[in-house]
This record gives sequence, structure tokens and C-alpha cells, in this order.
Amino acid sequence: MWDPAKYLAFTDHRARPFHELVARVGAWSPRRVVDLGCGPGNLTVTLAERWPSAVVEALDSSAEMVAAARERGLEARVEDVAVWRPAEDTDVVVTNAVLQWVPGHEELLRRWVRELPSGAWLAMQVPGNFAGPSHEIVRAVARELCPEVVLREAPVLDPAGYAEVLGEAEVDAWETTYLQRLTGSDAVLEWCKGTTLRPVRAALDDGAWAEFLDVLASRLRAAYPERVDGTTWFPFRRVFAVAHVR
Repeated sequence: MWDPAKYLAFTDHRARPFHELVARVGAWSPRRVVDLGCGPGNLTVTLAERWPSAVVEALDSSAEMVAAARERGLEARVEDVAVWRPAEDTDVVVTNAVLQWVPGHEELLRRWVRELPSGAWLAMQVPGNFAGPSHEIVRAVARELCPEVVLREAPVLDPAGYAEVLGEAEVDAWETTYLQRLTGSDAVLEWCKGTTLRPVRAALDDGAWAEFLDVLASRLRAAYPERVDGTTWFPFRRVFAVAHVR
């Protein structure tokens, strides 16, 4: 289950890659704009503001997220991104921090490029920090305390990999490592609760979850020490690709 409030706790850090991704989309007057994995809709509304004449289509696999998006006035619906097909008038597709959850998403990207009309734009962004200390620590603690939970090792490609996958279109692919300045106690742990730790939480009862968090928090503090001003530096790599369909 997704928690919109927890996800929005780091709104600025989660929004920045979205805005930098969409800035590379050169569409002027798209007929239909689709946000695949709209989350709570706080970023989807900016698509409607940029292209006010477009039909904005928003979907997410989480009923909780869709409910939050609808509260913002969006006509969002629950749908699995893996089964979505573009309508004939789809000129812009944005999928932000979603495809890392979808096994085999490379074939989805290939299919979407083939099915989108000429001139359409497909913009994607995924986190690329699965080899970072935070994820390595999470996987290590999971192996020790809940080995039945299998966490993903490296579910995304590098920019060159996505450029190859999207090669039937004109592709702009890149990566950025953001040095995020987090605030509050156990800030990196709180960040991970919003996304990375969801499969672990779903598998554990309250007691086991509390034990897991206690061990994980200690190790994350050692890897990401809090500064004297109460902030924590948290490097976070992200991978981007924008395809312009020929």
C-alpha cells in the first residue's frame, strides 16, 4: 500500500527530477498528455497547467494515490502501467519514478514508441541508486531479518541502455546525481520508508517491522551521519530518457 502523505514528505526532492525531465519535452500543443504513475497528482497538475488545451490522462496502480490525485481535480484512474496502451491522439507520455517497479519495462518502452503517433514525446525517469549504500544496507538487513522478502538488485538500465531501447526514436538520455540535503531525525530512513521499504513493510507484522527499522536506522546513521546543523547529505542518482517519435 502506498502512503501519499509519506511520499509527499520530501516533495521538493521528488519533484525536481520530474521538472527537469519534462523541461526536455518539446511539444507545443499536444492533444493528449498521459502521466503513467501519477502518484498523488501534485506533479500531474503542472502538466495540465503547461498544456491547458490538452486532455490530461492520469493513472496509477495505487487506489490510495488515485484518490489523492482526484482530490486535486484530476480525472485519475487505477490502472497497471504494464497493460496501458496509448490512444491515437497521445502526443506526450510522462512516466516519472515508476518503471523501476515494472519487470521487463524495456519491452514496454519499445512497444510504446512503436504505438505512439509520429511526433509524439515519451519522457521517463527512474532512480538509479540501487548500488548506493542505502539500498545495499536495506538489502543486507532484509537478508538477515526477513529473508523471505526478495528486494530488487538492479531493476533499471543506465542512460546508454535506455538510449538503445528507445533507438527507433530520437533519444536524449542522461543521468544526474543529486546531493540531497535532508532534515530531521533518521532522515535517510524516512526517505526510504516512502518507496524502497514498501515491500518489506507489507511482509512484516508490527513487531518484526519495528525490529527491522531499529537495526536499519542504526546502520543508515553510520553510512549517512547527521551534520551538526541537523541535516544529512544523501546522494541520489537518477536516470532520464526523452524520446521523440519519428
